[in-house]
Amino acid sequence: MFSMFRKSFKRKIILPTIMVLVVLAVTLISYTVSEFFHYSDSLINDKVTVSANSLKLHVNNLKEHSKVAAVSMAYNPKAIEAIKNRNREDILKVFADECDFYKVNFYTITDNEGIVLARTHEPDHFGDLISNQQNIKNALNGKTTSYLEAGKIVKVSTRTGAPVYDADSNLVGVVSAGVRFDIESTVDELKELLHADVSVFYGDERMVTTIIRNGKRAAGTKLSPEIAKAVIEGKNIYFGDTDILNERYKAFYMPLMDANDEVFAILFVGKSKTELETEVNKLIRNVIIISLSALLLAVFILYFIISSISKPLIMLSQGIDNIEAGNLNISVKTRGKDEVSRAGNSLCKMVDTLHKLINEINVTISEHRKGNMYYNFDVNVFHGDYRLLADRIIELSNISIRDQLTGLPNRYTLDNRLALEWARAERDKTPLSLLMIDVDRFKNYNDAFGHQQGDVALQTIAKTLMRTLKREVDFTARWGGEEFVVLLPNTDSSGAMHVAEQIRAKIENAEIPSVDENAAKITVSIGVNTQFLRPKSSIKDLIAKVDKALYRAKHTGRNKVCSHEGGTK
Repeated sequence: MFSMFRKSFKRKIILPTIMVLVVLAVTLISYTVSEFFHYSDSLINDKVTVSANSLKLHVNNLKEHSKVAAVSMAYNPKAIEAIKNRNREDILKVFADECDFYKVNFYTITDNEGIVLARTHEPDHFGDLISNQQNIKNALNGKTTSYLEAGKIVKVSTRTGAPVYDADSNLVGVVSAGVRFDIESTVDELKELLHADVSVFYGDERMVTTIIRNGKRAAGTKLSPEIAKAVIEGKNIYFGDTDILNERYKAFYMPLMDANDEVFAILFVGKSKTELETEVNKLIRNVIIISLSALLLAVFILYFIISSISKPLIMLSQGIDNIEAGNLNISVKTRGKDEVSRAGNSLCKMVDTLHKLINEINVTISEHRKGNMYYNFDVNVFHGDYRLLADRIIELSNISIRDQLTGLPNRYTLDNRLALEWARAERDKTPLSLLMIDVDRFKNYNDAFGHQQGDVALQTIAKTLMRTLKREVDFTARWGGEEFVVLLPNTDSSGAMHVAEQIRAKIENAEIPSVDENAAKITVSIGVNTQFLRPKSSIKDLIAKVDKALYRAKHTGRNKVCSHEGGTK
């Protein structure tokens, strides 16, 4: 049956699922290839657009970066002191460290009149007046401003001029710092950042570029007249196809404007369409390879999953069959958190609960048979119908071992307890005492007061017996009718007579109404027998002797205690 289940399971699940996966994979690959070819130009546009947007953001970030660097340099106490003292060597030393720290690649330091004290390019060239440069001019007037600027030596850069004040708030000079775009290291960094070729034009001439031809950088070429007119004269961004050194490019040209809003330089970012088309084709191949690999992997995973599921399903089915047949010795332990695993674990928990319930029931019944009337397992550990079942079983067990009128153990329980204590006394060589108690003239009591009142009297006597016995090993039960029994393990004759007298006196003092003309209340007669067990002794002998002692108590005046040895109280 299970082999058929396994075969049917694979046929109905695995094969149709694989067919669906194959159809889906073929459809997906066909659609993807078609869309890639259809939108390849759009993909190229998107790639260049992303690079162009990143370039715009990077230029703005560099302006802010030069501003932070210039202002921070202007507030350096060492720099202020060096500028104030016009100590060129100290200025060069301080600002060399500042440039490294703030990641700017050039600076110019002037005094409070705009005369150059030091600069990164041509260190020996200083002393010239540059107060007419816009960022220096603004700084001398107390303003911090950032511009994209052109210069005689630094052709294209973003720079910030910041005023330098001493401790008395006197203007002592200007710090101008920035980042150059007209050097190869800058375009190389941009290429790595933007994942595209980068060029910087000064006017319409390509100054630096990352485009390589014949092993060299392709600098020195001119913009096409069309693009130059659109970007330089029209001050517009150009985005489109263009030929660069006999190769088609998707290009983005961004004009850079100085403080006078004039275009002085152009930033180019672009990608070779041939290179991008190659990338698209490579991407298509990768999609096909990945899709086929994913299909094979999905088939393998599916087969593995179905195979792993089939085993616990079979175990689960076997477990259910065993439970139905009444066999709880099953194990359907599964790992994981899926439905099958949870079902298997739930089945195991149910079986464990049944095992625990059965074990607790067996222990309870065993203890009850021994006369341990107060032993009941904790039903609170079970829930729902298990709790209800546990309550009912305890109730039935109690009914089977207790006398329903008095609540004392019944004759069946007494026989079990007597056999247990007899064996223990025989093993330990200890005395065993038995008390037989009979209510005096109980028939007359019932005739006079009725059976309901007679039942109340018997219940009162039973409570008196339970209150009188102090040891846990002492045991009392209803023998039948108006007769009761007390079992006293490891108790000699004098001890048994003492307990019997206590019982007699307490019942007499309970003031239960009586019809005996010689007594104002109900009394009892008690027979006592203490026996040291010998090889030929028996429980019947113990009971017969205590019965004789009771007979003598009843016929020598009642309301007394008589022992088998002849003692009387």
